[in-house]
Amino acid sequence: ESAERPVLYVGGGVIRSGASPELLAFAENADVPVVTTLMARGAFPDDHPLSLGMPGMHGTYTATTAIQKSDVLVSLGARFDDRVTGDVDAFAPHAKVIHVDVDPAEIGKVRNPEIPIVGDAKRVIQALLDRLIAVRAGTEAPERSDWFEQIGIWKETKPLKYDQPEDGPIKTQYFIERLHALTGGDAIVVSGVGQHQMWASQFWGFSRPGTWINSGGLGTMGFSVPAAIGAKAAKPDELVIALDGDGCFQMTFQELITASTEDIPVKVVVFNNGGYGMVKQWQNLFYGGRLSAVDLGTTIPDYPKLAESLGCVGLQVDHPGEVDAAIDKAMAIDDKPVLLEVVSDLDEMCFPMVPAGGSNDDIIVGPEDL
Repeated sequence: ESAERPVLYVGGGVIRSGASPELLAFAENADVPVVTTLMARGAFPDDHPLSLGMPGMHGTYTATTAIQKSDVLVSLGARFDDRVTGDVDAFAPHAKVIHVDVDPAEIGKVRNPEIPIVGDAKRVIQALLDRLIAVRAGTEAPERSDWFEQIGIWKETKPLKYDQPEDGPIKTQYFIERLHALTGGDAIVVSGVGQHQMWASQFWGFSRPGTWINSGGLGTMGFSVPAAIGAKAAKPDELVIALDGDGCFQMTFQELITASTEDIPVKVVVFNNGGYGMVKQWQNLFYGGRLSAVDLGTTIPDYPKLAESLGCVGLQVDHPGEVDAAIDKAMAIDDKPVLLEVVSDLDEMCFPMVPAGGSNDDIIVGPEDL
């Protein structure tokens, strides 16, 4: 109650425990901003005024900086992994930490909390809400207008951004935003690993839990297609979309045989930039542009033909002006698996970015900061 700059730091444990309703009620009653990690996207609606988005290495400037400036950090089902903390010694240096986790081994593993709480997130958040309501009875809520004013400035001046030229190439960020708009965001989204994974977590507006599946923590390339098939088998009435890079897709594309022979009409989007975008980004930024095995110089194989050979429908789009029509066509097919190849830009970098091992205070918002 006495905190001036509190933040709720929400991890995947909130989704695992089914605690999203309790989280929403607690955040609104406490009037505290919320950040959701890569594994917690969808635990709190992105369009809520209290949502700051994802923190960390490729998180929003607002979420990452709010944690850094916080004086009380309430961690709910999160593990303080290095993609969120950056340099641990410089992480949230002014914050008193309340750490809630079902696994006692996680408490204090990375950051020693002032208040450790071992328990299921759903039960603990409800208990915190009940206590908050009791403490607040007959009193006014704390006034934190300065904190929210600062957050508003960050949101306005340091937003997620990209530039989509009218004549291409297609930016993955643009495609993801158009896909979200044309589907109403009403889908289960499954990603591979790499730039497309980060862009999906940034630019897909998540509104409910259980709609974002990815291999965060393990970083398993090739995860997207088989995981999407499993999601569609479990939720046949849901639209399930696998978002994959060409590097990831080539590791497990044969699983589309299962999808076609078992009549599992999953949608697969392959962002084909002819190389390994995230590795190329690191080599350019941190290894003096000395590139090795990242630019394949070809868009082979022919992905639509490959899809057709596996019993699926194969489509391609290579111009930004044709993106909407391609998405509409792919979404209209519901009796077969569909692969949509998106010819994209290998030179595009994923920002914001905190350099590995660096402090979150050193976040690079965009190429203008290099």
